[in-house]
Amino acid sequence: MDDTILDPALGLRIRRTESLTSLIRRELERMIEVGELKAGDRLNENALAAKLGVSRGPIREACRGLEQSGLVHVIVNRGVFVREISNHEAAELYDIRAALYALAGRLLAPKITKKQVAELRRMVSQMEDAADKGELNVFYPLNVRFHEAIVQFSGNGRLLSISTSVHREMHLFRRRTLDMPGRMKISNSEHRAIVDALAAKDGNATAQLMEDHVLKSRELLFGPMGTPVD
Repeated sequence: MDDTILDPALGLRIRRTESLTSLIRRELERMIEVGELKAGDRLNENALAAKLGVSRGPIREACRGLEQSGLVHVIVNRGVFVREISNHEAAELYDIRAALYALAGRLLAPKITKKQVAELRRMVSQMEDAADKGELNVFYPLNVRFHEAIVQFSGNGRLLSISTSVHREMHLFRRRTLDMPGRMKISNSEHRAIVDALAAKDGNATAQLMEDHVLKSRELLFGPMGTPVD
């Protein structure tokens, strides 16, 4: 017997092994990821409950989970707000992400499969189409999946866990650089070079390209060798 049910309000498939709170948390994460909920926005329980077709209880529980992961913070007597990242915190996250991605590229290159290369090239092609159309809300989630796939393909579980945590926090500000004129196309040309290096099984080249790709975004925000000012 199929244990999948449909929630018409969310338009998503829910398995009975997955709690409603978990599903709502993922939906709220998605809304932050694509910019529907922006840094500083207040999460209105009533409005979200009506939008998602659920009661306030699961919304409240999901917000607690988001607070633990650093995406929101609670202000007593005011409510729950999408967390605002300082420039200094953003710069630190970029440095950490650059190191993590370099490691992922170095680990993956020697063992990447043809199927994995094809999957990454498919995402690059989809991002190119989105960039041509200027569709940031299409490009950005694909961009996130592309980087997550490289880390996942590396096969290092601890690296994936740490990287996922950093990814979540970076959703709060990472769209800033991709929204700059022409940046989506430049970013995707860097993606293509990364995949080419992976396909050639060149670990050193992949690591360097991955690190440079992240640090270029940091430089766009804060300038070369610049110290972020909050």
